[in-house]
Amino acid sequence: MAGMDLGFDGHVCVVTGASRGIGLATARLLAADGARVLLVGRDEERIAEAARTVGGDGLAADVTDPGAAQAIVERAEALGGLYALVNNAGTSFARPLEELTDADWQGQWELHVMGPMRLMRAAAPAMAARGEGRIVNVCSSAGKRPSLTNAAYSVTKAAQLSLSRVFADAHAAEGVLVNAVAPGAVATALWTGEGGLADQAAAAKGISREEALEAQAAKIPVGRLADEEEIAAVVAFLCSPRASAVAGAAWSADGGTVPSIV
Repeated sequence: MAGMDLGFDGHVCVVTGASRGIGLATARLLAADGARVLLVGRDEERIAEAARTVGGDGLAADVTDPGAAQAIVERAEALGGLYALVNNAGTSFARPLEELTDADWQGQWELHVMGPMRLMRAAAPAMAARGEGRIVNVCSSAGKRPSLTNAAYSVTKAAQLSLSRVFADAHAAEGVLVNAVAPGAVATALWTGEGGLADQAAAAKGISREEALEAQAAKIPVGRLADEEEIAAVVAFLCSPRASAVAGAAWSADGGTVPSIV
C-alpha cells in the first residue's frame, strides 16, 4: 500500500486489534508512511504473522486484561517513545435486547470502554511528557444512535465516544490530541466472514446472506459497505502530525448512515 506522506518519520504507533480488518489496514498504512508500528492482538501466531507482513513489531496481549495497558505502553516506549495510539480492538454480534446476558453487557464494556480507558490512562502521560501525541479510538456509528442489533455494543460505543472527549479535554493543552472515528458497516470478517453479522442477520430474517448484505447496503446513503482501507485512511490522518488542529472530534466514516453533522 502506498504511503499518504503524513510525516510519521519513524514515530512509534500502537494499533490494537491489529491482526485483521481495520486494525491491520491501519497498521499497513502507518508503516507505509514511515511509522514504526507495534501491532497488538490476542492471538500470538496471528499477530506475529500480521507484524511480519506489515514490517512492524508484534505483541500478543488482551486489552481487557487490566495489566495489558502498562505492558503495551512500556513496549512502545522501549521502541523509541509512543507517539500514536489506535484503540481499535472490538467486536459485535447480533442478539436481541431481551437475550443479552449480564456477561454480554460486561464483556462489551470491558472491551470497548475499560480496555481503551486503561490504555489512554497509561499512554497520555508519556505523550504529554514529550509535549505531543495522538490517540484515536475506533468507535462506531452505533454509538451515535441506538442500534438494536446489539444494544450492548451500541451503548458501550456511545460510552467510548464520551470517553474520547473526556481524554481530549484533559490532555489537549499538553499536545496530546484525542479523537474518535465512527465507521458504519465495513466489509471485514465481522460483517462478511463466515458466521459474521451478515450470516446472523440472514438467519434471523430467513433470507440469504447476499440479501442481508444488500439490505444493509440499502441503509447507507452511498449504497455500499465501506472498505477497511477507507477507514484506515481516516484513522491514519488523525494519528499524523498533520492533524494538529483536531481534538475532541468524532469523525463519521459511515457513508452517511447517521443523519447528523455532529
